[in-house]
Amino acid sequence: MQGGVRKRGDTWYYYFDAGRVDGKRKKIERKGGKTKKEALSNLRKALDEFENGGSFVDQSEISVADYFDYWYENYVMINLKYNSQIGYKNIIDKHIKPEFGYYKLKSIQPDILQNFLNKKLLAEFKKNTISGFYGVLSKGFRMAVHPYKYIKENPMQYVTLPKKPNNKNKITRKQDDFKIISLDEFNRIIKRFPEKTAYYIPLQIGFHTGMRIAEVCGLTWDCVDLEEGKIHVEKILIMRGNVPEFGTPKTKGSIRTIQIGKTLISILKAHKERQETSKERYGEYYTQSNYVCTMESGSLVTQNTIKYLSRVVNDKLGIKFSFHSLRHTHATMLIESGANTKGVQVRLGHSRHSTTVDTYSHVTPKMADDTVDIFENKIK
Repeated sequence: MQGGVRKRGDTWYYYFDAGRVDGKRKKIERKGGKTKKEALSNLRKALDEFENGGSFVDQSEISVADYFDYWYENYVMINLKYNSQIGYKNIIDKHIKPEFGYYKLKSIQPDILQNFLNKKLLAEFKKNTISGFYGVLSKGFRMAVHPYKYIKENPMQYVTLPKKPNNKNKITRKQDDFKIISLDEFNRIIKRFPEKTAYYIPLQIGFHTGMRIAEVCGLTWDCVDLEEGKIHVEKILIMRGNVPEFGTPKTKGSIRTIQIGKTLISILKAHKERQETSKERYGEYYTQSNYVCTMESGSLVTQNTIKYLSRVVNDKLGIKFSFHSLRHTHATMLIESGANTKGVQVRLGHSRHSTTVDTYSHVTPKMADDTVDIFENKIK
């Protein structure tokens, strides 16, 4: 907590920041004594008293909106990555504040929070989105109890994450939920976006490695070893508005080395030669960089660029697709072919083996047929 002392006339005063009330930062200032030493001593005593529930200001008068602004500024902006900061800001500003931001923090009750989440479920928000709301609220209110001591009890401890009731009459295929594509569908996509387009290389890298879109867009040539057949995933591309910059991968497990086969090596070698040819053709008008995924003029291919690709594949080709489909397809093809799930975990950059097993535990038709064949061959 920030504080200090200053002299006014013949008297020293101490002051400190006591948080926010009604959108305004509350500053406490008191007479500290006749000397600076005396004022500093009284400042330390005042801070101890305030942090242990002193009566300088009624912290519980702070509104939910003001508290989450304070929490965002002092926790989220300091401890979380850029994409998480953007996501949290969106949840706070567009959902939490409009719904119950005007409540006093001390007045918020579990039923208000539960109704908020239930409404989002009924409004057809996706499961992951509602989980995001739940996570922000849980973490925010928990820290309001400790370490901030704004309230004595976390109301979210009595709130449950709502779930849609199972429709027993509806049969779903988990691989459809994952938007897994077939080899034929991938070839159709490549035919629509051949090697001279900006989308060809990102598509091939995603299909052959299972890398995430931010990892693909952030890949630079110094992380590609075409002689050894390896790609080192060390960074991701983050867009701050229209400005690209490097960020750290999703987790520690995401920092990895991926072996690549002859097919992708050949594709990347040819692409690197095309880049060199384009540099000569465009001359001073070529956008110089070390990125792997670039347009003919050297401009960077970003996540926003890939959105156009997904729209075309879905609307024009009629294939249910997102760039993440390539990751799911890559993993499923490996597991269908008998690859060890531990090896798939490392290749995908999952921090835990259980994540890989849980995500790809669905049985595809090929896996079902292979299982039957194994059993039949065993009993013959």
